[in-house]
Amino acid sequence: MLKPFPVVRTKPVFKIKALDDQEKFKPLPPPTGAYPYHLAIEKIIPTISNQKMVFHMAGDTGGFQLPFIKHLIANEMAKQCEVFKGTDDYPSFMFHLGDVVYNFGQAKEYIPQFFEPFEAYPGSIFAISGNHDADVDPLDPENPASLKAFSQVFCDTQQRPIGFAGNSKRLSNIQPNIYFTLKTPLANFICLYGNVPRFGTITDIQRDWFLKELMETGSQKNDKALIICVHHSAYSADINHGSSRRMQDFLQTSFESTNVYPAAVFSGHVHNYQRFTKIYPNGTKVPFIVAGAGGYAELHKIASLNDPDFPDTDAAFDSVVLENYCDDEYGFLKIGIEKNEKKIILKGEFYKISISETQQSAITLFDEFSFNVQ
Repeated sequence: MLKPFPVVRTKPVFKIKALDDQEKFKPLPPPTGAYPYHLAIEKIIPTISNQKMVFHMAGDTGGFQLPFIKHLIANEMAKQCEVFKGTDDYPSFMFHLGDVVYNFGQAKEYIPQFFEPFEAYPGSIFAISGNHDADVDPLDPENPASLKAFSQVFCDTQQRPIGFAGNSKRLSNIQPNIYFTLKTPLANFICLYGNVPRFGTITDIQRDWFLKELMETGSQKNDKALIICVHHSAYSADINHGSSRRMQDFLQTSFESTNVYPAAVFSGHVHNYQRFTKIYPNGTKVPFIVAGAGGYAELHKIASLNDPDFPDTDAAFDSVVLENYCDDEYGFLKIGIEKNEKKIILKGEFYKISISETQQSAITLFDEFSFNVQ
C-alpha cells in the first residue's frame, strides 16, 4: 500500500463568506430519451465485461488559462489505455464529472476545451453537467438556451458527427437526459444534475426521479455496485467553495428515506482531489470522492486549521473524515469494479501529474483505495 498523504486537516469545512446564489438557476432542457432515462452501456460499448470494468474519472477539465494542462491530463489517460490494451485493466471509457468548458457552455468553446484535448482518448466519454457547462453568457448575441451545446455533445438521440466539433472524429453520446442512470453489468451510475448555483440545486421532479432510481438500484445491490455522480461536492475542505449543505441534506434524506446507500459518491466542482468517509446514523460508511483537478488552471487549496472563515465544527461534520487529499497537483482517477467469488470490489487510484516550468510532466500514483461494495 502507498503511504497516506500526511493529512493535517481531517474535517471538511463550510465557507462562511460564500453566497448561495440561487438566482442563477437555469431551466432544464427537455429530455432526449424516454423516462426513466436509462442508458445501457452496451449500446455504446457492446464488448463491456461483466466480470471486471475499468474506467477513468475526472472533472473540471475546461478553462482558458494554461490550456496545455488539460492536454497533459487527457494524454496521460490515453497512455494508460495504450499500456493496458488487451488486458482486463484496460479503461473502457471516461466519466467526466462536469465543467467540460468554461466560463459558459458555448458551442464555440468545445473545440479548444474538449474536442482537441480529448481527440487522442480512445474510449467513449460520458458526462454530467457542471455549473459552467450550464451557465449562459448574457452578452452572447445568439442567446443560446442553457445546456444547448452540452446536450448536442452528450445527450443526442443517436451517435453522429457533431456540427461544431471541427475535425474531431468523436461522435455524440446518447445520454437520455441531463440526469440519467448509466446501467452497466457491474454498476449502476445514477447521474445527477446540480444546475448553476454554487452549492447546487435539485428540482422536485429530479428528486422524485432520484428516489425511484435508488429504490430500483437498491434491489440490485447484491449484483451491482451503486455509484452516485453529481458535480457539486457535498463535502469539501477547500477555501474556494467549501462544503455544500444543500447537497449533504439532499443526499442524506434520500438515502435514509429509501434505506439505499451507494458504494461511493463522486464529484468535481472543487479543483483538487479529496477522499472522505461519511458514516451515516445506521453505521453505513460511504466514500465521498472529489476529483476536480482535471485541468482547470487554478487549483483550490485546503483550508488552514482554526480559520474562522472556514469552520469545521458543525454537527454535519461529526461523522465525516478527510482521509486523503492533494491540492497542489492536477490528476485523474482510474476506477476498477470487479466481481470476485460472489463479491463486488471497487478499487480506485488517483494519479497526480507534476508539471515542470518547461511544461514537462511526471505521473505518480498518489492514492489508492478499495471497498467491498456489498
